[in-house]
Amino acid sequence: MRSEIRTGAAVPAEAVTPLIRGIAVLRRLTEADGSSSLSGLERATGLARSTVDRITATLARMGYVRLDGRDAVLAPRLMELGNAYLSALRLPRLLDGHADALADELDESVSLAVGDRDGIRFIHQATRRRAMSLSFRIGDLLPAERTAPGPLFATEWSEQEWARWHERRAADPEDRGFPAVPARSRPLDGQGDGEGEGGGRSDAAAPAAQLPTVGDDFERRTAEAREAGWALDDQLIEPGLVAISLPVREAGRIACVVSVVSHTSRHTASDLQDTLLPRLRKAVTAMERDLREARDVRDAHDAHDAHDVRKPRDSREARDSRGAQDSRGASDSRGAGESRDTQDSRDAQGSRDNQGSRDARPVGPVAPSGLATWTSASKQELGREFIESLARGLTVITAFGEGRPELTLTEVAQATGLARATARRALITLEHLGYVTAHDRVFRLTPRVLGLGFPPLSRTSLPEIAAPHLTELSQRLHDSVSLAILAGDEIQYTGRVSTSRIMSVHITVGSRLPAYPTALGRVLLADQPGTRVADLRPLTPLTPRTITDPATFKAELDRVRKAGYALVDEELEEGLRSVAVPVRERGGRVVAAVNVAMHSSRRTPEECVRDVLPQLHATAGRIESDLRVAGRFRRVPLG
Repeated sequence: MRSEIRTGAAVPAEAVTPLIRGIAVLRRLTEADGSSSLSGLERATGLARSTVDRITATLARMGYVRLDGRDAVLAPRLMELGNAYLSALRLPRLLDGHADALADELDESVSLAVGDRDGIRFIHQATRRRAMSLSFRIGDLLPAERTAPGPLFATEWSEQEWARWHERRAADPEDRGFPAVPARSRPLDGQGDGEGEGGGRSDAAAPAAQLPTVGDDFERRTAEAREAGWALDDQLIEPGLVAISLPVREAGRIACVVSVVSHTSRHTASDLQDTLLPRLRKAVTAMERDLREARDVRDAHDAHDAHDVRKPRDSREARDSRGAQDSRGASDSRGAGESRDTQDSRDAQGSRDNQGSRDARPVGPVAPSGLATWTSASKQELGREFIESLARGLTVITAFGEGRPELTLTEVAQATGLARATARRALITLEHLGYVTAHDRVFRLTPRVLGLGFPPLSRTSLPEIAAPHLTELSQRLHDSVSLAILAGDEIQYTGRVSTSRIMSVHITVGSRLPAYPTALGRVLLADQPGTRVADLRPLTPLTPRTITDPATFKAELDRVRKAGYALVDEELEEGLRSVAVPVRERGGRVVAAVNVAMHSSRRTPEECVRDVLPQLHATAGRIESDLRVAGRFRRVPLG
């Protein structure tokens, strides 16, 4: 049984069974690297096929999975659950920049990790691109005893936590519950593969099952880490992999651990200590300074609220009262608990809808605070195929976030719009499964939330995000659809869906074309700050209709920038007509463009604007929505 799902306690009578089953399906999809057949999910979870079908239909309605024939595939929107935890944690926002700078300085991979019961879980990865590079992902769970951060976290373990570690080691002798690492079958160095005193092999003296294996020295390593203040991983996960770690403390406790990871071809374990530890200490000092400053600002803000006579006393009951007033009287439509991901999605969708996309599909619940209305509408549309209690339970997770690291039951109910009894049952279920903790009637998310799809999705690229949306648009319009990025004064195709027409546009992924005579290129060039036509390649006429006059071309870029789209009519090739729109990242910068290309006999330019452009805008909006969620705490590769 996976370490992820072991709770060791009976299921509470008030637990929500559909939520338990839905989370089991998400876990299995995560363990399957993001994709599984529906029959495979049936076998892995032990659930009836009809139950799996209803769960995946509900998750698809939420935008958390995509149903591709008989397969279920995790979708980028699922990352909003992990984003809720990372936002509430604050550490990525405050420390990611330091980790990235350290990785650039050392030219080595750097990671941030937090403790998760008897394991460690990554919250940030700054990975170097090499032939042999680190494959760990944000959200991956590793056994504490086989890592450098593990002994540091274990210095703060209680006797109960040590007992749980011993129990897990005995129950899972091969570390099968940690799919991110190789099985624990390798003996310790110098044990089981050497020679005895008489020159014979010592294996005969002890059965393999009794030989010391990797991780058996964890308690000794923990004692050493407590004394030294840092820890090493000398090829504990796999041969060649070495790491050195230091704790980052806040208010005297370990907030996270930062590690520098290398390979023995570049550094030995002792070399890490001599060469990299001083620079790692300097980075940790800066991280701890930023945490102190952020804490001082937060404390000052809380003190100001507590002494402001114009506001209620800053008790949790007073905050409940303010939250209720805010949710009733807020001038904007964003709910008290609406995640930034949800707001970004709605902003992107709204901007596209205003440009004429009436048939755009909803990307999921409009906001946690409008959950009751959305789930009721979904239930009415899908009938028994939609499981309301599953949708509501998962959305409870998104009530947490930046500025909302801990919530009472009342605050969760207000943030989601759920009845207190419904929110309470969801929280009881999530606590039983280990996704929230409760203390003094206050709930907090745990790192385990990152295990719900985040690891496989954290490596998703923009072409992978865009692919299903491009396919859908191509099938609807029966024309070729492409995604491209700017590469100097050329465009490079990074995504492509072609049609099977006799006369169609044939371009492959990776192909490059000059930017100036293409709709994709003009959309991308129009967003470049201070684009100078003189810096582009000569505007050579490719057809009689190609714009070659620099002043005219500059005016055309200005028009594209204002209109939000480009239409190029037979300027690249006679008979080829194309319309393109931009794809923007979280900050509003254009990072790619999407186009629909066709033979000029298919549609007039006016028909392209009237019939194609609205659907193209809607498609770009869905891509942007997924990109904003996927790029909240990581850089999404564009190619």
